[in-house]
Amino acid sequence: MKKNIRIIVLFPTLLFLWISCGEKKVKLGKDIGFDKEENIHYGNSSGQVMDLYIPDTKTSKEKDVFIMIHGGGWRSGNKSQLTFFTLSMMKRFPDHVFVNMNYRLASETNYGLPNQMNDIKAVTAFLKKKLRYNPKLIILGNSAGAHLSMLYAYKFDADKKVKAVINIVGPADLSDPGFKNYQEYSFVESRLVDPETIKTGISKIDFASPVKWIKSDSPPTLSYYGSSDRVVPSTQEKRLDSALIANHIIHESYQFNGGHLDWDKHPNNLFLIDKIKTFIKEIDKK
Repeated sequence: MKKNIRIIVLFPTLLFLWISCGEKKVKLGKDIGFDKEENIHYGNSSGQVMDLYIPDTKTSKEKDVFIMIHGGGWRSGNKSQLTFFTLSMMKRFPDHVFVNMNYRLASETNYGLPNQMNDIKAVTAFLKKKLRYNPKLIILGNSAGAHLSMLYAYKFDADKKVKAVINIVGPADLSDPGFKNYQEYSFVESRLVDPETIKTGISKIDFASPVKWIKSDSPPTLSYYGSSDRVVPSTQEKRLDSALIANHIIHESYQFNGGHLDWDKHPNNLFLIDKIKTFIKEIDKK
């Protein structure tokens, strides 16, 4: 009995989240709670599923939405990779709706684009119907998910509903010679973009590069890159910052100590969440 009491005292948050896994409620503190729906189908494909977290507050105020997009080289990965980071974000943004989404993966038989852009668009359409208003979006992704977040925000957000992009170790310019050392680069060249979607005059690599679509009305962007990342080189951060500066876009860029997968390890994760909180606050003031 004493052993159980010690576990409760030392790990209340972890225990509480474990208890909540099979329930339709998530409690993240005395006054922070969300209604939870898991594995909602937003399309007909098995890959088109998402988890949805809606604050259980009674206010009728329209809430902004965080859309979380996992990495995995465009061809692998799952929303479960971002579950605990999503919960950490929910604790700091208790008045926001959260979506943690899967998307159709690229393969030897399926192109990544435009499918993955269409999946983000389908999620936004689902949210508009579910929430009964057209929410402003903060799109957050890591690695390939960050690339998709930026590409959608800069090129495919026809309704201009994206208010901010949180780019975590994302490839921003696929033509960067430094990025061509990526071990799956041949797959990126051959299977990321369906050539049928490309108009003449632009290469598949340029079409898929977020920096090529940054304009003066692109949304504010916060970036987070690793100081010793061997997958996405530091030149990506510099190329992205240069394009944002040239177009006078509000942006912030930070580096953490570590490699490609170290962004959500302590204390890097806490630093990132603090910076996101401040960044969104500043945007809301404008």
